[in-house]
Amino acid sequence: MIRIFNHYVPKMAFALLLLELGILLSAAVLAGAVSGPRHARVDGIYLTSLAFALVVLFSMSALGMYQHSLRAGARATLLRLMPSFALSFLLMHALMALRPDMYVGRAALGLVFGIGAAGVALTRLIVLKSAESRLMESRLLFVGAGVTAGECIALARGRSGAHQTRVVGCIPVPGEPVGVAEGELLAAGESLFQVARHQRASEIVVTVANRRGAFPLHQLLECALRGVRVIDAATFFEREACQIRVDSLQPSYLIYGGGFDQGILRAATKRAFDIAASLGVFVVTLPLMLLAALCIRCEDGGPVFYSQERVGKDGLPFRVLKLRSMRTDAEAAGQPTWAARDDPRVTRVGRILRMLRIDELPQMLNVLRGEMSFVGPRPERTYFVEQLTRQIPYYEIRHRIKPGVTGLAQVRYQYGASIGDAIEKLQYDLYYVKNNSLFLDVLILIDTVQVVFTGKGQ
Repeated sequence: MIRIFNHYVPKMAFALLLLELGILLSAAVLAGAVSGPRHARVDGIYLTSLAFALVVLFSMSALGMYQHSLRAGARATLLRLMPSFALSFLLMHALMALRPDMYVGRAALGLVFGIGAAGVALTRLIVLKSAESRLMESRLLFVGAGVTAGECIALARGRSGAHQTRVVGCIPVPGEPVGVAEGELLAAGESLFQVARHQRASEIVVTVANRRGAFPLHQLLECALRGVRVIDAATFFEREACQIRVDSLQPSYLIYGGGFDQGILRAATKRAFDIAASLGVFVVTLPLMLLAALCIRCEDGGPVFYSQERVGKDGLPFRVLKLRSMRTDAEAAGQPTWAARDDPRVTRVGRILRMLRIDELPQMLNVLRGEMSFVGPRPERTYFVEQLTRQIPYYEIRHRIKPGVTGLAQVRYQYGASIGDAIEKLQYDLYYVKNNSLFLDVLILIDTVQVVFTGKGQ
């Protein structure tokens, strides 16, 4: 993993993106030079080439091509490329309709897509073969064999990506209950560095909560000084799952761990991005919202919009605006109720609106008013916030920034309908509050497009 603006990105995925960007740019320039009009300006060819490369990369990202496991096989990888290029073909035509000066002709466009698709497919196959090599393997050694170690092992083995991860074992610490399989345990007869060298471990993950008594502090220091990377479980979860786990979190990690940058420059950049993005989305989707409003009115004759008090930045209340997706008597009993994935209170029209996220579009007005941001934690109702703040540690931290129309928790996790779901979503929210940046906002927006296409998450 590498960190870009505080966000963890898989090294191979980032390298693959840069490599494919170069291939797509080269394919576009080559096709434009060969098939384009002789009188075409050189800067026009370069502009069209850049647009083509960015459109293809956006389409591939929106369909999960940089999150998909490259160990799925060549056939599955090639099949997933087809809808990505089909989407980019449509987007490129729409872009050229808006900017006729970027039109390069049918022959050139067909050639650039052909060369680009062949180049990307070949690159993916090469990376697929490289990922199978043990030279790309990460070998993890865990200090501690408790429940947290078991969760880290499950996360490491379930991780998809362009390189393999091998867990070489766990070294138990006296006094800690064992929470991993017996086959994961390693003998502690030799020093920790000797074990790491014998197992060819590239990284040591410390999962022990109680670091007193028999905790091998000096041995860990020796490993770090002799070139073996040492991290704790909180950093491991943050890096691998984009979560800050509240069950293994020490307050010192939040205090000394960096992040939480809410300076003037970041605030100004985020506000400018919010205004530009919300205005653009509102203008483009206004006809869609009018059609949705007509459908809502025709279905049951009830109100089109739904306004409800939510908790915003610094705990201040505001009224969120949405297109109504539930029956008018959804809370006839007067008791606030969690929304669920297959909630029976959702209308037929509302089910479609929720699946495509159309019901969220009026929140662009909340963004323009400064009550919300385009990306951020989901705003919750005061009733639930009061409950969750009492029951979940660190819950109030999510209110240090503005809530968002979309967010990391919304695209990574399903509907929250329980305290357990709220904890899972909070862990994503804490990661976002700690590491938020314009770069991460753009990635979340791309993931939101993927959610709309696939119907996953919330």
